[in-house]
Amino acid sequence: MVGITSYGAYIPLYRLSRDEISRAWSRPNAGGEKAVANVDEDSITMAVEAVIDCLTGMDRELIDGLYLATTTAPYKEKLCASIVAVAADLRKEQFFAADFTSSVRAGTMAMKASIDAIKGGSAKKVIVAASDRRVPAPNSEFEPLFGDSAAAFVFGDSDVAVNIEGNYSISSEFMDIWRRDGDKFPRTWEDRFVLEEGYQKLLQQAVSGLMNKYSLTPKDFTKAIFYAPTARSHAAMARSLGFDAKTQVQDPMFATVGNTGTAFVPMMLVAALEEAKPGDKLLLANYGDGADCYILVVTEQIENIRDRRGIKRHLASKSILPNYEKYILFRDLMEWEFERRPPAASSLSWIWRDRAQVYRLHGQKCRRCGWVQFPRQRVCINCQAKDDFEDVSIADKKGNLFTFTHDERAMVPILPEIMCEIDFGDGLRLYCPMTDRDPEKVEIGMSVEMTFRNIHEGADAHNYFWVCRPIRC
Repeated sequence: MVGITSYGAYIPLYRLSRDEISRAWSRPNAGGEKAVANVDEDSITMAVEAVIDCLTGMDRELIDGLYLATTTAPYKEKLCASIVAVAADLRKEQFFAADFTSSVRAGTMAMKASIDAIKGGSAKKVIVAASDRRVPAPNSEFEPLFGDSAAAFVFGDSDVAVNIEGNYSISSEFMDIWRRDGDKFPRTWEDRFVLEEGYQKLLQQAVSGLMNKYSLTPKDFTKAIFYAPTARSHAAMARSLGFDAKTQVQDPMFATVGNTGTAFVPMMLVAALEEAKPGDKLLLANYGDGADCYILVVTEQIENIRDRRGIKRHLASKSILPNYEKYILFRDLMEWEFERRPPAASSLSWIWRDRAQVYRLHGQKCRRCGWVQFPRQRVCINCQAKDDFEDVSIADKKGNLFTFTHDERAMVPILPEIMCEIDFGDGLRLYCPMTDRDPEKVEIGMSVEMTFRNIHEGADAHNYFWVCRPIRC
């Protein structure tokens, strides 16, 4: 039996009210809000968050591969899944990482690839992560719709919490939404044509094919989880498929998170599993250049993986952006004054040499006195023992703010930059910036946790590192 053995999710802290978007463009109020990634977040960092949430309580050495699904990869010619894997502290040897991209259906494509790999014997446990930070054009129909999030699942053949009982897929060359190389914003065609000839026909065809193949009807399913571009089209599809909107259809979270691309359907699946009971049968249907459909059956094992932040806790933990102008700053949607000071410098060779502490956030523990220190050195600062250390992971640790400073003139988009000294105990202290924070609420002694972020651009590359934030959820 192959299926889902764990799940996790991530929704950024910040939300933008759709009424605020309406105010900016003198439009009628729309209601609701959407999730907005911070300036230091992208599809890689959000995927890392979801994967770590998914791996709660699991032995990371047992993971054989990671598939990353995204249409907003920070790199066009570099494997992004490998960055997610190393930041999640997964093993390097006998490990396979791959990117799935170019379609919002990439998440369920990656699911099928992981299921096939496990059935074929090339892997025992594979993580599938779906993450998107979509940038809509200002004052476009997409601007109130698109949100940011990530979801992740472990697929395996033991301790299965959600069994995969069947699947059905179709492929299509239909031009729905696209983005050419060099385009900053997605493009689309005339609304009615896209909906009637694309979305409605293809998704209905796939769901009908699945039900005919396995002799099922809508009444056989506890929940239906399916893609839709908008709330209106989602409600219309529910009626067309014959599902009861009040009892059988999973909330798509258009009014709280938005359409999050490759993460949209996986995110809804996580929300459904948070409420699922053993024996529930779920329909999972995703759309984009065709459609994928799955029959999922929940097992007793679902009760053993409830301790995730998932969707519920991330939805409850939020901060509202004060205005649309702040959102423009987050998305870098204006041409700004030229920076008068030299940009931050980077060395790719240095990052490579110190990759264990840069990407994995590994410190070291002295084998003689037990002192823990970061960054890594050859000599213990406590007992002066030389070259006698063992690796210690800091990324999962929580600490307390020992001291901090506000820098109002730092070269960062969001001021002030808050630089912190974090005390983890056992002698370990770490100096780093703080993100996802309200400067008025930062105080000595507060509890913080580490998060993987894109801290700056240097050497014509994205520079990722770990920073602290107030504990979420």
